[in-house]
Amino acid sequence: MTAIGDRGSTTAVDPNFVVLVRAWMSNPAEMLLGFVWSAYDVMRKDNPEIDTHDLERSITQLLEPRVRASMTGYEPFYVQHGPFERETMMPAPAQPPQYDLAFVLRANERVMWPLEAKVLEKAKAVARYVRDIEEQYLTCRYAPFSGSAAMLGYLLDGEATDAFAAIAHKLSCALDPVPGHANRNNRVSQHARCVPPSKAYPASFACYHLILDYVGLRRAQSPHA
Repeated sequence: MTAIGDRGSTTAVDPNFVVLVRAWMSNPAEMLLGFVWSAYDVMRKDNPEIDTHDLERSITQLLEPRVRASMTGYEPFYVQHGPFERETMMPAPAQPPQYDLAFVLRANERVMWPLEAKVLEKAKAVARYVRDIEEQYLTCRYAPFSGSAAMLGYLLDGEATDAFAAIAHKLSCALDPVPGHANRNNRVSQHARCVPPSKAYPASFACYHLILDYVGLRRAQSPHA
């Protein structure tokens, strides 16, 4: 078995690291998604001002402190807005991948459970959303150490059920209910990832899909549009 970390290394994997990663990532849905949904509920109640010129980043930035507030502070992880994934960074001067949100393991901060956000202008407009899954998650560029991660779809027009149907069609796979959150607009799909040679990243990958309803919100038009 080759190293999980140290790009290009062929040293043996630290077995304690593997145990740590697998234990934390084994079933994230109940806890991690629960924090996100609690934060979303609070955000809809607070109704903060959202910058409509920059919807994706604005919503995510407002969501992050509410996720943190929903946590006790004693969890073995914390939440962060905009962390960098240095494990899969290409040689300089390339910039490392950056997540919209991630839960970061305190015991080893290389280990992150990311959530990528995409604005869905309409329920069936999922091309950019699906592209992130196929080109980032399923290539192991995102979430290299994790066997699962999440997508957040900020829906501006339409129904969540239609968005899920469009995502399933584009991905050519089933979207199943999420245990423990059956009353929420979330689903999970199962995938086989393309693991780079010499890496021991998890090949099986579960992608959680959360559709957050912002129907009625509109992206501001550029004055030069």
